[in-house]
Amino acid sequence: MRRRDLLKAGVVGAGLVRAAQAQTTGAAADSWPTRPVHLIVAYPPGGVSDETARALAQQMSMRLKVPVIVENRAGAGGLTALESLARAAPDGHTLAYCAISPLVFVPASSTVPTPDVAPVVSIMDTPVLVLAHPTFKPKDFAAMIAAARRAPGRLRWATSGHATVGHMVLAQVRAAARVDIIHVPYKGGGQQLTDAIGGQFELLSSNVASQQLQFVRQGKLKALAIGSPVRLPVLPDVPTLAELGFPDANLVSTFGLFAPRGVPEDRLRLINVVINEALRLPEIRSKILDVSNLPTGGSAADFAARIAKERDRALRVPAD
Repeated sequence: MRRRDLLKAGVVGAGLVRAAQAQTTGAAADSWPTRPVHLIVAYPPGGVSDETARALAQQMSMRLKVPVIVENRAGAGGLTALESLARAAPDGHTLAYCAISPLVFVPASSTVPTPDVAPVVSIMDTPVLVLAHPTFKPKDFAAMIAAARRAPGRLRWATSGHATVGHMVLAQVRAAARVDIIHVPYKGGGQQLTDAIGGQFELLSSNVASQQLQFVRQGKLKALAIGSPVRLPVLPDVPTLAELGFPDANLVSTFGLFAPRGVPEDRLRLINVVINEALRLPEIRSKILDVSNLPTGGSAADFAARIAKERDRALRVPAD
């Protein structure tokens, strides 16, 4: 009983991982996994999400004693990856690393059901930056709102896709300030950043990562606001959206690991244990913390509750 309690609490160690493996069938400790694990990453190669997923895949491979094959499958703000995951066999050999946004923010015009997947473990929270091209004349967020009011439909705000957290930030700002800002959705953050540097639009929302922070330091982009509970130490002069009077837009991106619905609970517990153990490693924590992201972890139940809470308070995202 004590061992099961420890597993549920996420208090892990090598002995607990072996115990969880033994529970997967009630017989042999090495009977699952029986082949390589396929990890779908809902974002393009590069960037903090891809790097974090690959670092965790390496740790999973070491602990599960099978290869973990990473496949980047970007599109629709993560929805493409989760839909693919939902079609996979529910045996635990296919997992997906994705933000919770496809399960939380539903486009207003959408008739597509939310992918039926099982939350396994929360991995990290990522603040959201609101950025502008350096040639954009308004010097701060309030001036940007004033400019949007003076010229309805003139300002363009890019996000990494429909129904993403960045899109939700824009939707909440537009609703609260009653301004008309054009949404420019991308299929991920890579091309969005390239076009941002090239001045293809005035504004963008983007998850905090090393490249974004570097562009701000180099003056290639300027930070107007941050979606975060508190200001970031690396950007102490950038106010949170809550400070600026937009508490509903003060959002972070939460990323985690998902499995197809129907995977046996003992296998999900093992995966949860392995990821929680990896998130405690200094090299994994530093990879996340060094770019102002926050490692999370915890139980599958906690992760599911977080998703449900965010869904309850979310607006339906406009179809623009």
